[in-house]
Amino acid sequence: MAYIISEEGQELLGAVKEFCEKEVKEQCKKYDKTGEWPKEIYDKAIEMQLHMLEVPEEYGGMGLDRVSVAALIEQMAIADSGFATTISASGLGMKPVLIGGTEEQKQRACDLIVDGGFAAFCLTEPGAGSDASAGKTTAVRDGDSYILNGRKCFITNGAVSSFYCVTAMTDKSAGTKGISMFYIEKDTPGLSTGHEEDKMGIRTSNTCDVVLEDCRIPASNLIGAEGQGFSIAMKTLDQARAWMGCIATGIAQRGMEEAIAYGKERIQFGKPVLKNQALQFKIADMAIKIETARQMVAHALTLMDLGLPYSRESAIAKCYASDIAMEVASEAIQMFGGYGFSREYPVEKLLRDAKIFQIFEGTNEIQRIVVANNTIGRF
Repeated sequence: MAYIISEEGQELLGAVKEFCEKEVKEQCKKYDKTGEWPKEIYDKAIEMQLHMLEVPEEYGGMGLDRVSVAALIEQMAIADSGFATTISASGLGMKPVLIGGTEEQKQRACDLIVDGGFAAFCLTEPGAGSDASAGKTTAVRDGDSYILNGRKCFITNGAVSSFYCVTAMTDKSAGTKGISMFYIEKDTPGLSTGHEEDKMGIRTSNTCDVVLEDCRIPASNLIGAEGQGFSIAMKTLDQARAWMGCIATGIAQRGMEEAIAYGKERIQFGKPVLKNQALQFKIADMAIKIETARQMVAHALTLMDLGLPYSRESAIAKCYASDIAMEVASEAIQMFGGYGFSREYPVEKLLRDAKIFQIFEGTNEIQRIVVANNTIGRF
């Protein structure tokens, strides 16, 4: 794995790889069929503190740089991308607080994660996907409180989170400038979870509706100021996209590894099929694209660590990595022949898992708009 990572990260990477081989990779096959959330696997991950990789050191985290964390997340994704998504999406749910929250809010949220919790980012609604500004969830000020009403959908970690960062309209007449961001803990009256999605892929990741019915929260739970919610949400997604690229790269890496292992064992015309130059070229193309995706992810995350602009690079990483994850998974199935189409073999799952990475955190069509706007604006 061609990330240049810290010594501490290297030590943890070995432990994560061993954990994923022993506790995740094979065990998740069962949950891929049932769609259940494998609590016992996540409990073991929490014991290893894998759920808090993105908690800043000053709030109780490990203090790893982002590229070191990426190496760990990719290793998880090689074992099971749903597992990696749950871990990474918890970091996503925490980002709005870290971006716009007060010191008290940051410490409170991070304490919940350190204590074994997960977080969820609640932006998408039934009528507001790519057009996030079309959300209808409202937050009405009432003295020292806000009262929230609405429904969020496709929320990763929705049913298992300790807290939620939720966008809501505080001024319907102001468009995106009327959207605010709120911090809400799980046991708040009026907050509940609804329909759980029976997904095509990443089935070890929980995805559900989050419902707000006269949900009253302290006014101090407002993140930033009124009207800053859309900006905070977009900054959150700018960061999150590189992480989704990281997981997609892990899916592609697993596809290549499976194709190589099978190609060495499968005998046709008296020799392993991987002796055929046509298939060797397929592997070469996989390797080239995977390494390109990995380095684009690392580049975007390095820019974040340096405090430099990264919106364009993060969008490129997410878009490119998810596209090649689909391509590599499809080619891996092709190399398996008819067996690749069977659920007895692992590669068909990779294709199912890969597809969502072209869709969430902004579809790849949206990513191309982001890249185009950022690129054209430079000239």
